[in-house]
Amino acid sequence: MRPFDYTRATAPQEAAAMAAAGAAKFIAGGTNLLDLMKLQVETPEKLVDVTRLPMKDIAAEGDGLKIGALVPNSDLAADERVRRDYPVLSRALLAGASGQLRNKATTGGNLLQRTRCYYFYETSARCNKREPGSGCDAIGGFNRIHAILGTSDACIATHPSDMAVAMRALDAEIETLTPDGATKRHPIADFHRLPGDTPNVETVLSPGELITAVHLPAPLGGTQIYRKVRDRASYAFALVSIAAIVTMDAGKIGTVRLAFGGVAHKPWRNEAVEAALAGETPSAALFDKAADILLAEAKGFGENDFKIPLARRTLAAVLAEATGVSL
Repeated sequence: MRPFDYTRATAPQEAAAMAAAGAAKFIAGGTNLLDLMKLQVETPEKLVDVTRLPMKDIAAEGDGLKIGALVPNSDLAADERVRRDYPVLSRALLAGASGQLRNKATTGGNLLQRTRCYYFYETSARCNKREPGSGCDAIGGFNRIHAILGTSDACIATHPSDMAVAMRALDAEIETLTPDGATKRHPIADFHRLPGDTPNVETVLSPGELITAVHLPAPLGGTQIYRKVRDRASYAFALVSIAAIVTMDAGKIGTVRLAFGGVAHKPWRNEAVEAALAGETPSAALFDKAADILLAEAKGFGENDFKIPLARRTLAAVLAEATGVSL
């Protein structure tokens, strides 16, 4: 691990100002950052400790919730209001990592965790995300866990968060504080970026911009499911995951929210899929039509070709469970 400076912030504005200049990183739980520093994938010159900041509460906000950026994943998953009104979020959180990591990992840090692409972690490999312009060894390499949607010639990595997939289905907003004292709200739909030509730029955050909270809108009700397909029953990242919120009205599908993990550089949502389902009588043929729309531009890279039929089957299974249809 390379030498670095360490500073503990006493206020959010102070933290943002401390991190604005130079190669600085915020640290809270550190469950991803410290691993990357040990491997010298991340080499910050300064760490700004934000663990003492007043961002650890979950509070009612109108009909929704405001979740502090430092709320541990385990606390968020166990919160009575989250379990009752946003069960898809609780289930997604409990599907991630291990109990020990969930006790340490924070809401803000979960949104910012970096890809688990093998080549990103291997500093002798070419990786445009780690070293812009160097190339991408995952393309043409062992890419079983990699993306099938929203890829580019520069990067086919996936975003690893389960929590972020559920928050995408819930239309969460991410509140931040900039070094000049401005407060911003970023819709989660816009927060994470697709790789394009700059896969090293993963979010819309500017230098020193600190996540302070996540806002959830009023509950949607309905049947809420988080389905995660992975190589092991626990402590494994998604090959394909789906956060689904579905309401029914007189035998027809009403509200539909579908967000997908394990398939793209960001939590993936295609509103055209939801529009094709809304107002229709659920059936296997309808679910297949929805999958056609979802996967119209999907592209495998050899080892991960199986993700395309896997996503189709997983979507059908989730929709069948949510609507009560027997496949």
